[in-house]
Order: sequence, then structure tokens, then C-alpha cells
Amino acid sequence: MKQDYAEQRERMVATQLIARGIHSEAVLQAMRTVPREAFVEPGFEEFAYRDSAMAIGEGQTISQPFIVALMMEAAEVTAGDVVLEIGAGSGYAAAVLSRIAARVSAVERSEVLARRARERLAALGYGNVEIVAGDGSGGWPGGGCFDAILVAAAGPDVPPGLKAQLAPGGRLVMPVGDTGGQTLVKVRRVPNGAFDQEKLADVAFVPLVGAQGWADEEPRP
Repeated sequence: MKQDYAEQRERMVATQLIARGIHSEAVLQAMRTVPREAFVEPGFEEFAYRDSAMAIGEGQTISQPFIVALMMEAAEVTAGDVVLEIGAGSGYAAAVLSRIAARVSAVERSEVLARRARERLAALGYGNVEIVAGDGSGGWPGGGCFDAILVAAAGPDVPPGLKAQLAPGGRLVMPVGDTGGQTLVKVRRVPNGAFDQEKLADVAFVPLVGAQGWADEEPRP
């Protein structure tokens, strides 16, 4: 029997997002639109709308739908924004962001995952996303200025390279911490060039590996 993914998307939005306090209509509509089943491993499409993270190979995961929505709402992503995502994974969050923002740039450490994500996005016709393979812990290669930055991996702290690429008034959302515990934080670049930071929630993400992240896959408390 063919799965009704559109119905499952609507149920996900109602029970996993709205019921938990996600209010941004732009985020809700984007998550109603993007076919999450296209971004999971082949053979696991029927589990795409479960309320959990899922493995996507290369030691990485596609985040729980609620966490994706929470981060986007916290980052206050709106139409016209230029957005950077670090840790593109399967490309799902970049796809959702692309339905809201003007342009999305994303960095994925795994060349295999980056290639697969580009193929998925091209197949769906999402042309305002660029995904490159590399170390995203210091930001977009070659520099840039972004209205919002979302990081889908936990670092020991917010990397200075990412802060430097945040536009005035820009918002950055990422998990900070190690295997002993992680906190999702929001950083805003205020007019005087300083950064305000607030805690949002306790979370669990894969480590941010790179020059401005962890040195290996197993960060220690």
C-alpha cells in the first residue's frame, strides 16, 4: 500500500510542531511542503515522519522534526534572508530553509553526504541552495555575511569564525557542549558589534568536528 506522505506531513506539523509551541507560520508551511521522506536512507521512507532523529550514514543523522523547526524559529528566518547552515547532512534542513529564505549556503564535512544532498535538492528543483563539502566550523569558505546561521552539530563553544560571518542584527543558533550534555544557544549580533547569547533547550547532537570545533568524533566532558 502506497504511503500517504502528505497526510503524514500534516500530522507531523500538527502533533510534533504546533502542539509543542512552534508558531512561525513560515516554518510550519515550509515543513508542510518539503518531502522529508526524500531525505532519509532508501528503504526507511516509511519512518521519515517519526518524532526522532534518524541515521543517514557516514556517522551522521537527520535531526528530529521538532528540533529542525525549533532552530529555524529561534533563528527568526524570514523571506529575503541569506542563511548559512553548518552540518547539512542529508540536505533536509537546507531544503526547508530554502522554502523560507532567499538563499541558503550549507557546508557538510562528508563529501558523500554533500553530493547526495545536492542530488536530492536538484531533483526537487530547489535551486536557491548551495552545498559544499568541507570544514564548516569556521564558517563559509572564503567568507560571507549571513542574516542567520544554523549549526547542526555541537561544538565546545560558538566558533569565532561563525560569529564573524553574522550580519549586524543576525541570529545564530547552535548546540554547545560535549558528551556530558549540550545546550542549544541563540546568539544575536547587536548594533555595537557585541554578541548577546541565551540558552534555549537541552539537546543531543553529533559533534562539530573541525578547526574551530572538536578535534575528533568523541569530545570529552
